[in-house]
Amino acid sequence: MVCEMALTHAGAVARYEFYPAVFRSHARLTYTEVWAKLSAGKAPAHLATLYELFKVLHAARGLRGAIDFETVETRMEFDALGKIKRIVAEPRNDAHRLIEECMLAANVCAGDFLSSRGQPALYRVHDVPAPDRVGALREFLAELGLQLPGGDKPTPKDYAQLLERIKARPDFALLQTILLRSLKQAIYTPENLGHFGLAFDAYVHFTSPIRRYPDLLVHRAIKAALAGRRYEGVDWAELGRHCSETERRADDASRDVESWLKCHYMQDHVGGVFEGAVTGVTPFGLFVTLDEYFVDGLVHISELGRDYFQFDAARHMLMGERTKKRYRLADRMKVKLVRVDLDSRKIDFVPA
Repeated sequence: MVCEMALTHAGAVARYEFYPAVFRSHARLTYTEVWAKLSAGKAPAHLATLYELFKVLHAARGLRGAIDFETVETRMEFDALGKIKRIVAEPRNDAHRLIEECMLAANVCAGDFLSSRGQPALYRVHDVPAPDRVGALREFLAELGLQLPGGDKPTPKDYAQLLERIKARPDFALLQTILLRSLKQAIYTPENLGHFGLAFDAYVHFTSPIRRYPDLLVHRAIKAALAGRRYEGVDWAELGRHCSETERRADDASRDVESWLKCHYMQDHVGGVFEGAVTGVTPFGLFVTLDEYFVDGLVHISELGRDYFQFDAARHMLMGERTKKRYRLADRMKVKLVRVDLDSRKIDFVPA
């Protein structure tokens, strides 16, 4: 299925059309290859034009007020025996963002196409943040002299503006994590409630029908609408629940395999001392992610010293009653790796 769009110079969709098609691939390109050509100014005309289009769409995203979090993706490199050689950060460049913006545009057109025709489908819904989470977030920000505008119901633009204001701060990583955790998880549902994070009124997943079932359902719904009929015979609410659950289950399975591989890799590093950042604070201790290996493990609360530590959920902090020693999300820490348990996929650190 093709979504053919005409876009204005301001990045607005002037018109769009859906139709079935066959395409011929003229080249097999990689993100790295495309970005090398674009950044060197040596890209062929069609890629250069596409890059100009991306800049327009990206600017429109900013004006719309979509939230753009900066995350670090990692990649594992394996040897011939299937053991990890190293774990490296996967750089994200404008070639990745270019494809992303094109996919977002197609998804929005698909959402508008289905909603305007009253065709039942599964929407990708990201609901507004819960009032209690917004309250806890405001309380945390107030201590740092910061404010999230928007009253009781902040908009995506309010979040985006705050992210822009705090970008240069040394505690940006902490603040971004807190902002991200105040948001809800996106789900699939037949109710079109919009996408808060992306600031879209109607949004569906359309671009991956060979690997994601909701996209295949959206294709079927579009084909039905093009044929002038309704795609019936399915329980959309149940399908939404099922697809949301299987998405989370797949994510958990991926994380579980990744954790096992990382534990296997770190067995050779027991006794080593590493620099890292606190990426989780719980009543029973701190989760620290190592800078060098992108691996996280637990510093149990009993290893933090001879003090009683109080857990402050709102401030994402452990504080010693006697020493007033504080451990907060995004704090820097030097840790020693003392234990790796492959069966439970757990890594234990102690402060170094």
